[in-house]
This record gives sequence, structure tokens and C-alpha cells, in this order.
Amino acid sequence: MNQDELKKIVAQMLSELHPQETPSSVPEPPVKAGEYKPSQIIVQEEALQDISKVDLRQQYLVENPHNAAAFQSLRAKTPARLGVGRAGTRYKTSTLLRFRADHAAAQDSVFSMVPDDFAKAHGLIPVQTKCTDKDEYLTRPDLGRRFDENNQKVIVEVCKQQRVVLVIGDGLSSAAITANAPDCAAAIRQGLKNYGIELGKSLYIKFCRVGASDHIGDLTGCELVCMLVGERPGLVTNESMSAYITYKPYCGISESKRTVVSNIHKQGVSAVEAGAHIASLIDRMLKQKASGIDLTEAAT
Repeated sequence: MNQDELKKIVAQMLSELHPQETPSSVPEPPVKAGEYKPSQIIVQEEALQDISKVDLRQQYLVENPHNAAAFQSLRAKTPARLGVGRAGTRYKTSTLLRFRADHAAAQDSVFSMVPDDFAKAHGLIPVQTKCTDKDEYLTRPDLGRRFDENNQKVIVEVCKQQRVVLVIGDGLSSAAITANAPDCAAAIRQGLKNYGIELGKSLYIKFCRVGASDHIGDLTGCELVCMLVGERPGLVTNESMSAYITYKPYCGISESKRTVVSNIHKQGVSAVEAGAHIASLIDRMLKQKASGIDLTEAAT
């Protein structure tokens, strides 16, 4: 592949990302004759942007569409990979690069850790499940639902007098927790205060699975546990968080007894809006003494 062919590929990719700002040509790389290497191609900085920041709901790459306006009105309602066009029988360059970027972000979220100072910075009490590292957490979900004796003592000491326990668990996405959990938890706390429900100290759980809330219920005898946890990331976002709320949780409780608020992220339900909704749900659960499929639509 020669230099002209590489320039055409770069120009095509930029035209797909910025159809109205396509450069007529890419500047010649400042290299001397005989010193050219493909890695030395230089593109003007202002012509590029982070490909992962492009809103997929506004990107439409089909050439000569039959009815672009109608399709785009539908396209704006979903970030699914629709209208990506093609280059012969293959994906376009920008489509493939975006897929790889989103996949890499999802992997990073699963394998990376929430910062060590997260709990202290947000006034949380840190505890850890029986998992000892990330590999064990990913391969032994059962250990992510239970605590050892030392951590059990901390949980009992912190939460034994609380009616409602709010916990934050890292889960399968560290990015989801750092991006959403602080604001969501603050909104929950403020909302419950408006309902006359005071929260005590909150826990931060390292290597956390949803079932850890059931062990907390057995240890403390609390009436309700609300867990904010990072969800398994996909290709739409790596920052999706959910809230799992369980009335009188205990080890072995059916999953149908949980109420879930999902898709808490900037492209879904905002953290503050979700927090306000979760507070109203908790108030209803305490009044009805139920959660999950037992929770009726109107409070009694």
C-alpha cells in the first residue's frame, strides 16, 4: 500500500465521521525521501476527534438512501448500530473502528478497578466479599455474594441499627460506579429524607455481586437493602448502573422478589433522576412491606 492509498483511506474515514467537513486532501507528511513509514502519516489535529464520542443516534452512513429523513427520525430513538452503510461487502472503516473502540471500553470496565480512594472520598465504609482478586471474582460468582468473618463484623457494626441499608458495589463495571453512583446515592439520600426516612452510613463493596445484599440482610436484620452496582457493559455504553432493591433480603431469596431500576447512565436514565425514583420506590416498599413481584402499583 503506497502513500496515496493511505491518504485516501484517511480522507474516506474523515468524510464518514464529518460528511460536511470533508478535507479535500490530507497534508503531506513531513518526511524526507527514502524515510517514509506508514506510521509516520500525520493528520491535522483539528480534523480528528474521539470516535467513541460520536452519537450513534445521529450518525447515518448509508449512501443514496431512499428516504433518509424518515429513517433518521427512527434512528434518533436508538443507539443500535443501524444505517451503518457498507464498503462493498464489508463494514465501512469508521463503523469497524467504532465497534472495536466500544468493545475495548467494555473490556476495560470489566477488568479495571474502582479507584482505591473512592470509598473514602465519598464517605463510604469499605468491605470486601470472599473474592481475593478480579480473576476470582469473574470466575466465582458465588464468592462475590458472601463475606468472610472480618467483613461480617464490619457490616454488623455499621448497619445493625439501620432500617434501610444503602450499599454501592463495584460489580462488572468500574466506569459505571465512578460515573453514576455518587450522584445517584446523594439523590436517594435526599429523597428518603423528604419521606422522613433517615439513612445511616453506607457501604462500598469490592468484588460485589447482587446476592451480597442478601447476606447483608441476614447479618443485620434490616428491613430493606438498596444496592447500586455496575452492570455488565455492552457495546452501547460501558457506564450502565442498576439499583437492586430487596425488602427483607435473606440468603436464598428468589430473584423475583427484587425491584430493579436499570440503565442508569447519561444515555439512559440520569443518576439524579434515577435516585429520586428509587427513593419513591423505597418509600412504597416500606409501606407495602414488599418488593419485586409482590409490590403493587399504588401505595396502600
